[in-house]
Order: sequence, then C-alpha cells, then structure tokens
Amino acid sequence: MAHAPHPENVALLARFTAALAAAGLVTEDQIAEQIARTDRASPRIGAAMVARAWTDAGYHALMLKDGSAAAEAMGISMVGAPPLGVLADAPGLHHLVVCTLCSCYPRAVLGYPPHWYKSAAYRARAVRDPRGVLAEWGTTLPEATQIRVVDSTADYRWMVLPTRPEGTAGWDEARLAALVTRDVLVGTRLPTA
Repeated sequence: MAHAPHPENVALLARFTAALAAAGLVTEDQIAEQIARTDRASPRIGAAMVARAWTDAGYHALMLKDGSAAAEAMGISMVGAPPLGVLADAPGLHHLVVCTLCSCYPRAVLGYPPHWYKSAAYRARAVRDPRGVLAEWGTTLPEATQIRVVDSTADYRWMVLPTRPEGTAGWDEARLAALVTRDVLVGTRLPTA
C-alpha cells in the first residue's frame, strides 16, 4: 500500500493521543470523533448547503447570518472549528476566497484544501490580480462586476454562496448540488447548468 501510514507514525500518534487523554485535555472518544469528522469532510457538504440555500429562503438567511449554524443544521459538527462565514455573490459582485498567510480553509464543509489553494502564487496573485487569476481558471466576469477578495484566517473561515444559475428552476437539491464544486465554493469558478 503506497498510501498506508508508516507504522512508526501510527505508534507516535497513539502515544500522543493517549498522553492528551491521560492529561485530561480531551477524551479518546473526542479524538475519534474529530478523526471521523475530518474523514467525512468533503466539498459535497458545502455543495449541499448551497443547494439548500438556493431552494429554502429560511436556510439561505441562516447561512448568511451564521454559516456555522447553517452547517450544524445540515448535521455537520462545527465543534472546535473556527466560525464559518458565507459570502453571497450577487449580480455585479463576485467573491474570491484566499488565505494570504497559509492555507486556512473551512475543512468541515469543504474537505481538504487543494494544492493550488496553498501555493504562494495563488495566495499572492489572488489579491494582486484577482481578475487575471479567475481568467486562468476560465472564469471571465463582466468588467462591471466587482471582485471582492476575502481573506480566510485562523480565526474565521469563508465559503462562497454563488448565484443560482439560470435555467435551474424546478431542479431538486441533489441536481443543484451537482453544479457546485470545490472551486465554485472558493470562487475560482462559477456554477453552470
């Protein structure tokens, strides 16, 4: 198995978690739950949140008011995670998420950050030339559209609530969620029907 953890790393992790539990800092059940939560995290969660917001005005309002509460309402535990903010795109306004310092990312609802999100080139250029970065992704916005770059930090994480694509009236949540990718959720791409 090329991707199996090295036995020494497994043993080290076991000793570390046992020491944390013995010190009373966390329980072994809490550690197991955190590992399980991380394993379940995926952009499909964020996509499901967006699809629900597109079809449920009450959930849409909750998402914009308190992204963490919106995730919890979908059964996603946000315990121990930084607060989640949700940035709503609108006609004439597009959001692009970046972490200028490292790779802060709302993992509970988007899974692990892609390699490009962590790269120094993306982090610097997204701030300096967001329209150019988007064009490289094939995302071309009208010149009149304002691009708001938002910095995800260790204290506050962000995801994008894109505008619902035209031609999707009557679609159910599952079909809508299929339009929403990880790249849409950080603003490098747009959902298309």
